[in-house]
Amino acid sequence: MSSVILFDDPSVRAQLLPFTFTRPVAEIRCGIMTLAEKWEQWLTSTPSYLTQRYLQPRYPRAASDAYLYIDGSLCPNQELVEALLGLPTEAVLRSAKDRKILAVHTTSANWVPDADTESLTEYIFVSDYLSIQQLWDIYAENGAQIVADYDRLTANRRSAPIADSFTVCYAAENIFIEEGATVRAAILNAEGGPIYIGRQATVSEGATIQGPFAMGEGAVVAQGAKIRPNTTLGPYCKVGGEVNNSVLFGYSNKAHDGYLGNSVLGEWCNLGANTNNSNLKNDYSHVKLYNYATQQLEDTGLTFCGLFMGDYTKAGISTMFNTGTVVGVNVNVFGAGFQPKHIPSFTWGGQADGFTPYRFEKAVAVIRETMGRRQINFDKEQENVLRAVFEEGAQRMGT
Repeated sequence: MSSVILFDDPSVRAQLLPFTFTRPVAEIRCGIMTLAEKWEQWLTSTPSYLTQRYLQPRYPRAASDAYLYIDGSLCPNQELVEALLGLPTEAVLRSAKDRKILAVHTTSANWVPDADTESLTEYIFVSDYLSIQQLWDIYAENGAQIVADYDRLTANRRSAPIADSFTVCYAAENIFIEEGATVRAAILNAEGGPIYIGRQATVSEGATIQGPFAMGEGAVVAQGAKIRPNTTLGPYCKVGGEVNNSVLFGYSNKAHDGYLGNSVLGEWCNLGANTNNSNLKNDYSHVKLYNYATQQLEDTGLTFCGLFMGDYTKAGISTMFNTGTVVGVNVNVFGAGFQPKHIPSFTWGGQADGFTPYRFEKAVAVIRETMGRRQINFDKEQENVLRAVFEEGAQRMGT
């Protein structure tokens, strides 16, 4: 079989910043799994990546005699997978709707997304498909993707039992517990969609969870937490308070009271106690969101839109985020009042006292300490990725 390569469409990558500063598009989590993990499940083949040059050492591209390049923003479905598996060599698959390149099958190891495709035989895909192209797609499509991932992950498998007699389950047939998970005196309501609890995950006393919901390996829902529908906690996340229709990629903490809604947090983020975000404007008008491609606020057409926070970012206690706020990579934000709707990567401070650049050496030292607390090493490849993000931000600000 040809090597599967998930490529970043440059225009889509720009729209998915700040998350794609530190990962290929296909490493975004939507549903239970990342987009790359979905493709691995469907194709029974581990994909590699065609991404930004500074990301490529961390996410290498496999060598082969033939390559099936797939747009990394796509979520697989039966019709799309069948079309891709039937695509002959030296052919391109385009969407009937907008002529977008969905996949290329070729022997060329040098194909890139903006390459000329005139020499390739063209095939048109006429069925529906889902592509994660905007920041808000991650949470807006999360509920449907939880359902799709749940069906594949649990097919022909039996859930581990819930031994705790004080836990109440509604629509228990839609609840799947992996081995090693712990649930204590909780309410699990899967009447509106499935609930998936990963290996070694913990649902603590007094937590109430409404499906669709998913939590990955080692994730924790704290005592008394209120988890509303269409929410995903990635591996080793810790969440308390109230969370609604939000996605946390992995290793991120919102361990205390406070509200998080219609939001997406990257990896290794931390929200201090009583941190809250707004997800609805008082006048119910459309939310405007910072767009890295245009470097200005753009109308999303949405009435519900919350916080988007890049990797390694921390917020101090009682931090307040405006409706439609975008925070970059490795930011330390704190202080009184609502924070700006866009906070650039590698900045330190808050609305009240202003922001200063976050020294790279100090930022890396904090990351090493943060990851070390979980017995995970911060390696040179990760440091090089962050250095590239830091230098790009410095150039943009003219420093």
